Formats: sequence, C-alpha cells, structure tokens
Amino acid sequence: MVRMPAAAVDLPWCRDWFRRNRERSRAWFGLVRDEAYLARPISLRHPVVFYEGHLPAFNVNTVVKRGLGRPGVDAALEALFERGIDPEDGEDGPDAASWPARSEVVAFAAACDRLVEGAFADADLCRADDPVRRRGLALFTILEHEAMHHETLLYMFHRLPAAAKVPPRGYRPIVGGEPPAPRTVDIPAGRATLGAHRDEVAFGWDNEFSAHVVDVPAFAIDAYDVTNREFLTFVEGGGYEDPAHWTAENWAWRERLGLRHPSFWSRREGRWHWRGLFADVPLPPSWPVYVSHAEAEAYARWRGARLCTEAEYHRAAYGAPTGGERAFPWGSEPASARHGNFGLRHWDPLPVGSHPEGASAWGVHDLVGNGWEWTATVFAPFPGFAPTPSYPRYSADFFDGGHYVMKGASPATASELLRRSWRNWFRPRYPYPYATFRCVRS
Repeated sequence: MVRMPAAAVDLPWCRDWFRRNRERSRAWFGLVRDEAYLARPISLRHPVVFYEGHLPAFNVNTVVKRGLGRPGVDAALEALFERGIDPEDGEDGPDAASWPARSEVVAFAAACDRLVEGAFADADLCRADDPVRRRGLALFTILEHEAMHHETLLYMFHRLPAAAKVPPRGYRPIVGGEPPAPRTVDIPAGRATLGAHRDEVAFGWDNEFSAHVVDVPAFAIDAYDVTNREFLTFVEGGGYEDPAHWTAENWAWRERLGLRHPSFWSRREGRWHWRGLFADVPLPPSWPVYVSHAEAEAYARWRGARLCTEAEYHRAAYGAPTGGERAFPWGSEPASARHGNFGLRHWDPLPVGSHPEGASAWGVHDLVGNGWEWTATVFAPFPGFAPTPSYPRYSADFFDGGHYVMKGASPATASELLRRSWRNWFRPRYPYPYATFRCVRS
C-alpha cells in the first residue's frame, strides 16, 4: 500500500518501484519458452507476445505521450500493444494477422524503458495544473498497472503446458495437511465505509471514489474460505449435474463447456490433482478452492447460503466489535509476510488459516491474501465517480452489469496494492483468476 502523504510524490521511490516492476516483468516472461511465445493460454485473451509489448507501450503512452506530450518510440507498436480484450464468456478474442518477433518486442521494451527513465530524470511529472500529472497520477497509473499485470501473466501462464515453461529452481508447493474444521462467525449489524476520499490516499483508481458509508444488517460468514476438501463434496455429490443450484445462464455455460469440476482441478487414474503453475500435485485439501463466480454461487446455493456483498466483506474485514474501522483486517500495521499470502512470495496458495496474525477483529481469516474473494455485488460506479484522466477507460467500459466485484488479494497480488478501497472485477463465468469465496447467511 502506498504510504507516502497524499500531497507528496516521492520520485526516487516511484522510480525504484518502476525498476522493480520492469525487472519482475522480464523475469515473468523468462518463464515462457520461445516455442510458446505466440501461444494463447486463454482463448479470451491475447497471446503471450502481446503482454510483453503491452506493458512498456502502456508506460510510454501514459507517461510520455499523454502525460508529457512527447513522442514515443514506435507509434505503430504503441498502437498495436495499447489495449487488451475482454470478450464475452466462451468467445475467442480476435486474431492479429501477425505479431513482431520476440527480439523486436524485447528491443521495443528496452527503448520504452529508457524513455520513461529519461522522464524521471528530466521531466516535471507532478504538476498541479495538469490533470494527468497532478499528484503524480500518470506515474502511479503505470506502476499499479504493471503490478496488476504480473498477476494476469501468472494466471495466464498457469494454462500453458508444463513443458512450455521454465520452472524456478527449488520450486515446491506447500501442500499442508487437513483443513481446519469449518465454522462461521456472527457479524452484528453496523456500518461499512466503501471507497476512499481523494485527499486521503496518494493514489486510487477511479472506481474507488468517492467514499460512502453503508448500513450492513447482521450476517454470519465462514471463518475460512471454502477449501478444496469442502468443494469436493459438491463435485462428488452431483453439484455439477443438478441445474437447481445454477442460474439459467450459468447452467447453459456449464453445459456448453461440459464442466464437471473447477478448471484448476484434473482427474487422473482415479485421483484428483491441482493444476499447479509448474507441475500438477495431488489435490491439496486445505487450500482454498479457485473457481469462477458461477461455480461459487452454485456451491453457496447447494449449501443453503449465498456469497457476501461488497459491503459485508468490508464489515467482516475492516470493522471491529469496539466500533470504527481498520486500515487492514489485522489493524494499522503495514502488510507483511506474517499477515497473509500476498506479495508474490509463493507461486501457489497456502492452507487456509496459515496466517492467524492476519485475521480480522472478528476472527475471520485470509480476507486479504491466498485468493481474491468473489462477492455478489455487480461492479458499478460509486457516487462521485469520474474517469481517471491518465486512463479514462480503466473502469467505465466495465460498468455493464456483466462483471462482479472481487475484494482482498491473491498470492500474486503486489503488496503495494493492498489498500482497503481497492476493487477488482471479472465476468462471472471467467474461471482463470486466483479467486476463491466464502459463504454467508443473513
């Protein structure tokens, strides 16, 4: 989470983050072998090559061209790599006629990096009279955008065959043992603050503004995310075969794709396995299950429950029995490895409840880290919404009633992004992100 005062911009700190982002991006693309460079691990997304060009192109388009009004590196490549796609469920994205060679993309990225580095050195990147540069807006836009894409890259690479990737030395998932006994926590009625005030954070995306208070009725919530062990009872109990648990649209999607289990699972020789980033492992019973919103909703109905709303998540995560609200579920202390599985410290989930110091004041675990939390809330603007000048299409294109809010963080979420007002979102039948859920009852 950005901790500098809202009125100040620490340029050396930003430059350091920029360099760390670019170094991590190069390392992430280094996981993919040359023969998979043009592959589309997810048909709903561009091929790998697009993303290696997109990140540096976005940096130049945002800071250098839109922010400073200067020319970029290569206008054709900057246009080609400008924006990703978000097609409807089950539809393939468009195919480009041709993509540049990997060497050309790497050279383009290096030239973009030099141009942005030069902007740090000699340009006025913080000007009160320019809406794109005010309070370093363009800078924070590229920093958070690249950090977000690190997670996108990993869940995309998850879909590549193991032979197409170079596993890191010493990789070994922490499988754990049996999960803790499921239990629920009663949360009394109270108030939750959603969003942020523009003068209280150094940076926030347009969908985070403005802060407003919501009254939340009492509810009961699972203390832990639904585990693979719990979800297995749904799978083996016929949950994917009974339309009573699914909405009509979700059931048609399940039928069309022939889904019988989560996309992170596979079954071989009579045993369930979890599809790891670099190798499959026997299904870890204590890991949170990663599923689409459609599957999470079906499971919750099967249990006679439902998914939490965005406001209920906030109440369970940041509220306290003594009143008031916290910056993090665990309090005001900056996020660290003691508090949760985030910050790209692990390639995989960890057993639920592995970070008791990160529990909320009510005793709800893993609300930040180990998997994004699906909510029942449709992604929509808050009162006072205005598009971000540095990236005006960031949120507005997705206020279409077809995306759901996710809260929290996953193992691949950068620690710098862990602010209370952060909102993520995806289509309900998109099964690829590191997203889990928990059930609630009114």
